[in-house]
Amino acid sequence: MPFVPAAELVRAAAEGGYAVPSLCVWDSATMDTVLRVAQDCAAPVILMCGWAEFGLTSAEVLAATARAVAERRRAHAALHLDHGRSPESVQTCIAAGFTSVMLDYSDRPFAENAAALRSVVGLARPAGVSVEGELGAVGRADDVTAEGGTLEGLTDPDEARVFVEQTGVDMLAVAIGNGHGIYKARPRLDFGLLAELRAAAGVPLVLHGGSGTPPDDLERAISLGIAKVNVASELVHAVRTSLTDNWQAGRSLWVPFALRDAMQAMAEVVRRWFEMTGAAGRAGQ
Repeated sequence: MPFVPAAELVRAAAEGGYAVPSLCVWDSATMDTVLRVAQDCAAPVILMCGWAEFGLTSAEVLAATARAVAERRRAHAALHLDHGRSPESVQTCIAAGFTSVMLDYSDRPFAENAAALRSVVGLARPAGVSVEGELGAVGRADDVTAEGGTLEGLTDPDEARVFVEQTGVDMLAVAIGNGHGIYKARPRLDFGLLAELRAAAGVPLVLHGGSGTPPDDLERAISLGIAKVNVASELVHAVRTSLTDNWQAGRSLWVPFALRDAMQAMAEVVRRWFEMTGAAGRAGQ
C-alpha cells in the first residue's frame, strides 16, 4: 500500500485513545519486518529513519526501498524523517517521497526553532507531507544512544501553545522527563505537565524515547494525549543481541541466516509495541 501522511494516522489515534508506534528502520529487512507485523496485527505504523541511518544509506535510496517493500504489504503506514538536522535534509526527504518530516531545532532559541518549523510547514504542506516539531530538551537515558543531548528541559505549556500557533505543525514532541535510549531506572514522567501540554498545544503529542517505558506509564501517557511513540533502542537491542548470541554460539556464520533470526527477534518487539500502544486492530479506523 502507498504511504500516507503521518498526521492522518496520528490524528485518528488521538481521537481513538491509542498511539501509533514510530519504529526505527534502516534497510529492506527491517522495513519488511515492521510492515509484515503491522499487516498481521492490522495496526497503523510509522517507519522512521534519520541522520544516523543516512550514514549507511541515502534518504533517496531508503525512500525508494521503503516504497518497494510497502507495495507488497497491506499495511497502513507513513514514512517519517526523525530528528532532521537541517532544512536541507527536510527538503531532500520531501523530494524523496517521505510522507512526514521532523526538523529538530529544540536545542535552538525558541524564536529560531519556531521560524524554522514555520518554513518547513510551508514546504511540506503543499506536498501533503506532515510536520513534527519538538519543544523542550529530551536527553539520553543511557550512555550509548546517539539521539538526545546531555541536558534535559521540560516543555513549557505556554510556549507550546505559541509554538503551534506560530508554526502550524501537525504534531509536537514534548519533554516530560522522557529520554532517548534504554532507561537505567524507571523514568519520572510528569503526567500533570503532560495534561497541561495537551490542553495548550491542541495537536497530537509525541513521546520520544519510548524504549523501556513501563507499560502503566505508557498507558497513562496515551490517555493524556500521547498519540505517537518513537521506538528505536529496543529494536536495535533485539537485533544486536540475536546476532551476538548467534555468532558466539557458532550456529551460523552465514549472514543472511543470522539476519533472518534477528528479524524474528525484532518482530517480537514490534508486535509487543502494537499491543502496548493499543494500535493493534486499528488500521483503517
